[in-house]
Amino acid sequence: MVTYTERQAGSKLADFVADHAQVLSIALFFIACLIFFGSTTSTFLMPGNLLNVLRQAAPILVVAVAMTLVITTAGIDLSVGSMVALINALAALTMAAGLGWVLTVPLMLIAGALIGAVQGWFISYQKIPAFIVTLAGLSILRGAALYLTEGYSIPIRDAAGFFWLGRGTFAGVPVPALISILVAMLGFVVMARTQYGRQVIAVGSNMEAARRVGMPAKRVLASVYVVSGVASALAAILIAARLGSGSSNAAQGFELQVIAAVVLGGTSLMGGKASMLGTVLGTMTIAVIGNGLILMHISPFFTQIVTGTIILIAIWMNTRLFDRPWKLRRKSAS
Repeated sequence: MVTYTERQAGSKLADFVADHAQVLSIALFFIACLIFFGSTTSTFLMPGNLLNVLRQAAPILVVAVAMTLVITTAGIDLSVGSMVALINALAALTMAAGLGWVLTVPLMLIAGALIGAVQGWFISYQKIPAFIVTLAGLSILRGAALYLTEGYSIPIRDAAGFFWLGRGTFAGVPVPALISILVAMLGFVVMARTQYGRQVIAVGSNMEAARRVGMPAKRVLASVYVVSGVASALAAILIAARLGSGSSNAAQGFELQVIAAVVLGGTSLMGGKASMLGTVLGTMTIAVIGNGLILMHISPFFTQIVTGTIILIAIWMNTRLFDRPWKLRRKSAS
């Protein structure tokens, strides 16, 4: 015979799993990827390779944290890859012109914020769909990068401090990884502990209702694109510092990786639901898959097919195999 206390404990467990089903499922999928690639390749679990995965995943994670805010408002930012390319090229051109990296870095962050503000203004105050605005931004910003560089890679020289941002280590951990971890922690605190985070969720749930209760809904909606612009600029700086050059061809397909990481982590494309921990796990899963497939010597032409298929299956598992059964159990328990 099941006692009341046992039923209550079971109900609490069902509630917990129902609330965190997608994060738990992506965590299990991430662990499965680690086990699979660790057993199929001899170098995957080597410390040097794992640190390399962290370094390569850092720019994606930085932008994915900001994209979590954007998608939570039921929006999308397709321009992040092109913005990374433009800021990447601008940083190289600025330093090539003689401006030191100490001034270049904040200028690039400001440039990213301004680009994000322009897009946010069109989306929030002019009520043009985010998909259209950022799709136009994708084309405009990539075209601007190509125009400025004429399609060439711009080398960065004599900037040891700048290169440390992309290549250096601190206490044995790559500096880009540490920066991305700090950004992820900041994103978690903002979404979980601040009024701004609650406003972002409210705007994504129902913008009109948020406006009627006195929230600055339009300003909040525009601000997430500013955050996305700053994050893209920071990612561009990390990439330029790691590669030692700026290129208009940087970050090809970057926006798809970022959006996939956020959705894979459980943030709803319909808005009103966010998971920063899920975003971190989604980013690392995508990074692990990409690295593992390379170590398995799978053709780079086939890698994108495999990666996309795995992501689709994982998201399907999130929404069908994990989420729904626990929600049904939660209803029956109540």
